[in-house]
Amino acid sequence: MSTTDTVARAVREFIVANFLYGQERTFKDTDSFLAEGIVDSTGVLQLVAILEETYGITVEDEDLTPDNLDSIGSVAAYLGRKMNGVAGRGPEVQDGVQGGKA
Repeated sequence: MSTTDTVARAVREFIVANFLYGQERTFKDTDSFLAEGIVDSTGVLQLVAILEETYGITVEDEDLTPDNLDSIGSVAAYLGRKMNGVAGRGPEVQDGVQGGKA
């Protein structure tokens, strides 16, 4: 099992236990937490806190975007980039400049 799969499973378990309170609710790894009413904005901050504590990372303010934190898949991908030292805003960001161009 890959690290991404392990992270996705851990995030899903956290979401179900803390926001769905164990309800049997089916949702895909790509479903938006906010759009589907799974997690609200305060819940995202709780998710950030547990990610920082569990994985020993710091989620920077500029990383607090739906691209990084609005689905199980996006959280797993973000953590993969973060733990590998890649900018948290996605692969299109390079040297702190959108698109890699100055």
